[in-house]
Amino acid sequence: MDVGGAAPITDAYGSVDLAALGYYHGFAFLGRSANFALGIPYGVGDFSGSASDVPKHVRHVGFLDSSLRLSVNLIGGPAMLPQEFAKWRQDILLGVSLKIVAPTGQYEPTMLVNLGTNRWAFKPEIGYSQRWNHWILDGYAGVWFFTTNPEFFSHNQYFPGVNSKSQSSVTAFEAHLSYDVRPRLWISLDANFWSGGESSVNGVSNPATYQRSSRVGITASIPLTTRQSIKISYSDGAYVRYGGNYRSIFASWQYGWVGSLVH
Repeated sequence: MDVGGAAPITDAYGSVDLAALGYYHGFAFLGRSANFALGIPYGVGDFSGSASDVPKHVRHVGFLDSSLRLSVNLIGGPAMLPQEFAKWRQDILLGVSLKIVAPTGQYEPTMLVNLGTNRWAFKPEIGYSQRWNHWILDGYAGVWFFTTNPEFFSHNQYFPGVNSKSQSSVTAFEAHLSYDVRPRLWISLDANFWSGGESSVNGVSNPATYQRSSRVGITASIPLTTRQSIKISYSDGAYVRYGGNYRSIFASWQYGWVGSLVH
């Protein structure tokens, strides 16, 4: 939903309500603990702004790009049976993951603002986690890589031909400091920073789209039953050079098939 500096847009504003269906599965990989997570978001968005001093408004309803993440522990956290996991206590963990975002979202090449991006994205990442009694510190570092969008804002009155849009890689860092009040009830302080992502249209880059921004937030997980819990998070832009200047509130319902054995 980023216009990427490709058109004279001023006074831009957007509001998006999202719902997502997620699936998580843990498994053993060469004796190590591993998992994959699938996310399929659906959204309703209203966007407004002025294009060449002419007020415009658009409303989108549909699916956003879906994502798949594969993760495996390298140090700590060996593959365990549910009974073993119930007695396990974390010390130091080191793992790697690969996140893939597929272009399954709603996309119309004649429009500048879309729910989908019409490209693939890949994020290899390394993560570190350590526990001290009730406190847990998590840190992650990764790089986003993007394929080219072959039909960006094309076949319309502004650009009757075909535009291609590419984006440079984005280096991202993330950290969480959480406190376990009791099993399955925890709260965390969250922060991230990312840099890069300069956009190019038809091979011409736009330096104004280079991103160097940070967001901060808070997350809490609250158990409802032995198998169900809700997770609520809030975040806001702390330092924004380009992109990321928005507030978000997110709530999710989680169901665990292992039940009370999962802490």
